[in-house]
Amino acid sequence: MWLIMAILSAFFAGITSILAKCGIKKTDSDVATAMRTIVVLLFAWVMVFIVGSAETISAISAKSLLFLILSGLATGASWICYFKALSLGDVNKVVPIDKSSTVLSVLLAILLFRETAHLAAKLTGTALLAVGIYLMIERKQNTAKNANGRWMLYAILSAVFASLTSILAKVGIAGVESNLATAIRTLVILIMAWLIVFGKGKQKQVRDIDRKELVFISLSGLATGASWLCYYYAIQNGIVSVVVPIDKLSIVITVAFSRFVFREKLSKKAFLGLLLMVAGTLAMALL
Repeated sequence: MWLIMAILSAFFAGITSILAKCGIKKTDSDVATAMRTIVVLLFAWVMVFIVGSAETISAISAKSLLFLILSGLATGASWICYFKALSLGDVNKVVPIDKSSTVLSVLLAILLFRETAHLAAKLTGTALLAVGIYLMIERKQNTAKNANGRWMLYAILSAVFASLTSILAKVGIAGVESNLATAIRTLVILIMAWLIVFGKGKQKQVRDIDRKELVFISLSGLATGASWLCYYYAIQNGIVSVVVPIDKLSIVITVAFSRFVFREKLSKKAFLGLLLMVAGTLAMALL
């Protein structure tokens, strides 16, 4: 069941990037992140009440709550950097760097959780992922605002925070129902996102959001909520160093949609990188 959930997580995560890109053409990325987090939070708490886990909140240990909060903060930081990178660069350039979080997540899972089964396959897959990511990273051409590589910096920071998210969440959801854990983490992200919006004085931009873009922002929030619910169920019940690579197969879905939606083509070098990323992921997932 956790393998199925990991696959579903990858699908929803794949379409999230496309929907989000459609929603931040004119809308500020910080404002869009804050708005979509509202949708994710509502989605998460609806699921909590559906499964009836709300009554177990008082039973959450202080340690689990602390790590859920830290995981939420890491996710919030990753989101902010990720959507800033998307607003500056091509989806096909940003997503591969963001997916590099898989490499660090797998290595940390091996070191911290002693997930050493099939270690050779995991390390081989990690190496293929790293090479594939390198090949897929290309600077966006003929765009002055990207000439200084700001999108790449934000994408790298997104990957670092994302890798920490998986590790912190694994500790935080021990003994906590996965839907409830997701809802708590999302609440932390919501607070963080809106503090940034108000801290930068961008709250007035909320009322000026284009209605069409608001629809895409909301849809990306729903896709994210669905991806998270599946992902953290898989993390809680499965093996982190297997779940994370499967989830990152979302890049295939993202690349496919970006080709048809944004007409973003892959060079031969980038396509080879994509194949290596898929091969590396499968090497770790199909153990």
